[in-house]
Amino acid sequence: MSLQPGDSLTSHNFGLQIDGVMVEYLQEVNGLSIEQDVIEYQQVSSQGKPVTKKLPGVKKAGTCTVVRGMTQSAAFNQWITQSVNGQMSTARKNATIMVMDYTNAPVKRYNMRNAWCSKVDTSTVKAGEAAALTETVTITFEELVIE
Repeated sequence: MSLQPGDSLTSHNFGLQIDGVMVEYLQEVNGLSIEQDVIEYQQVSSQGKPVTKKLPGVKKAGTCTVVRGMTQSAAFNQWITQSVNGQMSTARKNATIMVMDYTNAPVKRYNMRNAWCSKVDTSTVKAGEAAALTETVTITFEELVIE
């Protein structure tokens, strides 16, 4: 059974690609957005009335946060390590948040150009608790392209 026209995508199956290689399936993604400046100017129309115009300005760089189960994903862990150690020549990568349908076919891509990890938070570790450990990673990027 495939999605019918007008069906909304579900948000339960998504992952992270770094330089085209799937490195991690994610638990949560927040703050993935595109923003640009707005240029506002005023002029006088041919009828002598003031008119306010707005134009798109420069696109802004952005950040998003991803939550993942704390795994031994070598590629993702290496990316985090390079970023937090300031090794920017190797840390800046093209990364993609990929949303997949129920058959694991990609249906939407959020491509982040020159992305790197700027912050890592780990979940609370508590003796005797049987909970999965997670990491919340803040990813900084220079440009976001949605496909």
